[in-house]
Parts: sequence; C-alpha cells; structure tokens
Amino acid sequence: MLYAAGHNFTAPVDLPEMAPLIRMGKLIIPDEYVDPFNSRPAFRQTPLVVAVQGYCYTLGIEAMLAADIATAADPRFSELEVKRGIMATGGATIRMVERSGWGNAMRYLVTGEEFDAETALRLNFVQEIVELGEQLNRALEIAQQISGQAPLVVRQTIISARLAVDEGSAAAVALCKDI
Repeated sequence: MLYAAGHNFTAPVDLPEMAPLIRMGKLIIPDEYVDPFNSRPAFRQTPLVVAVQGYCYTLGIEAMLAADIATAADPRFSELEVKRGIMATGGATIRMVERSGWGNAMRYLVTGEEFDAETALRLNFVQEIVELGEQLNRALEIAQQISGQAPLVVRQTIISARLAVDEGSAAAVALCKDI
C-alpha cells in the first residue's frame, strides 16, 4: 500500500532538489525499502496498490503509474516538470506512453497541463475513482483481496506480465511453460 496521510498525495515536491539526485543515480528510496517507482532490479514482485487524492504531481504520478492498481479521489494530476525546465526522470515518459498511447501521453508530458480523475481513468492511469475519503479504504479492500490469493501465483503473474511488457509475449509464454 502506498498512500498519503494529508490532503494531497504529492504536493509540494521540490523538483529542483530531486532532479539532480535522480540524474546522478542517487537513490530517493533506500535499498531496504520497497521502491514504489519500480525503477531498480530486482523489480518488485509483490503487488503495490496506491490511493491518491488531491494534488498528484510529478513524482506522485510516476509512483502511481509504477504501482499495479490505483484508486483516486478528487485528484488533480500534472506532470509539470516541462514547465520548470526539468526532465521527468521517474518513469512518466515511459509509463504514460505504455498506458495511454503516444498522443494521449504527449498531450500532458509536453504541456504540463493539469488533468482530472476522469481523464486519468480514460488514459488507464487509475483503475477506480472513489468518493473523497474512501480512497484508502477501497485500496485496502483491493489489497486484502489480493492477499487472499495464492501468493506464489500472484508473484508469477506479476513476473509474467512484466516479462510480456519488457520482452514480448513469446518470452512470457516460454516462462509459463517452465512453471
């Protein structure tokens, strides 16, 4: 589970302070913690459910897109690095295109334009919109449902899906034959 206790998921984030760390390869998340950005091998093999609300900008969008399932309540999204002259380096340029296609992603990546929950749902950035105050409860319900499944099969499902995205369906099929 990944969620914010305050009114906003990720605002304000000090982009000029974060960008140089990312460019230098310095870890924002120490090795002993789960990497919500799923940006370093070995990639996460357990599902991450995220609950967002309020401002969900920059690194917040990138963490949300790296999660497996996202619920959202009254969010305001913007991948606004372009407005600050900073390259988005947390995965948005990859995952937004994967989820929504080139034109849909470029509209928001190169303009920094803000968008709402309905747009995020249409673009496959979030899986469910809920009433404000219910985002964490709903995300917990989903996480509990997942935890009731066979853990090894959940893990292999994530591995297979990641392999299909990264290396193609033939690689995922070959993996399933070996199981």
